[in-house]
Amino acid sequence: MIDRAAYERDGYALVRQFAKPGDVGALLDAAVELARRSAAGEQIAPAFVTAEANLADRARTDPEAGVSKVFRVHRMAPFDEFAMRADLLDLVAEAAGADELDCFSSQFIFKNPGAWGQPCHQDSFYFPFTPMRPVVGAWLASTDSALDNGCLHVVPGSSHEPVHDHVPDRRPNANYGYFEIVDHDLANAVAVEMEPGDLLLFDSHLMHFSADNESTRWRAAMVYHYAPAGTVDHTEEQRGYTIHDWVPARRR
Repeated sequence: MIDRAAYERDGYALVRQFAKPGDVGALLDAAVELARRSAAGEQIAPAFVTAEANLADRARTDPEAGVSKVFRVHRMAPFDEFAMRADLLDLVAEAAGADELDCFSSQFIFKNPGAWGQPCHQDSFYFPFTPMRPVVGAWLASTDSALDNGCLHVVPGSSHEPVHDHVPDRRPNANYGYFEIVDHDLANAVAVEMEPGDLLLFDSHLMHFSADNESTRWRAAMVYHYAPAGTVDHTEEQRGYTIHDWVPARRR
């Protein structure tokens, strides 16, 4: 169970030691395999890989070293099995306040040494849905996530804010698709340090960002997003494309 009152107040809940080392290790190994197959020119659909723009040179000799994210994996083993775990869906349903859920997004995140952080954003900026909420992100640490390797930072209570204006990431050579909020004070942001197997559930309006990886080790994570069954996705009609893939996850 999560502390529902705290989730409503702060916009997130941290569940320590949710998954076993073997579970998160299997996800990491599978993501590395997909990155290597993609680099070799193999077809990995429905999944696809995006590059870490400022580490592009590394990919020539070490495929996963230049990867930012592997998207749309929640129809593929072992990612699909984890996405549909009953204990995970129980927690997501509690956070969402909804009995019936769909999983519509998945990404395995590689933050390699030297990778930049992702600037402050709200996930709902990327999710033009009706209704807009509830949407719950489930961020599972596959390695440690600490201050030196670019852990997440969250702004408690910012889940009560509307979706702010987002501008394209202003850094030269920023990753494709990165946007940032520049009209909100982030002084009260807190770092969320995690160990492998820890799970962070968070509201799609929660402002969050990550720091640069200044260490010599990975900071890897598996992220799923869930919304109530019946949610209408307007992404393709509004933006001309979509990477979302709606899969029934929980029904009465």
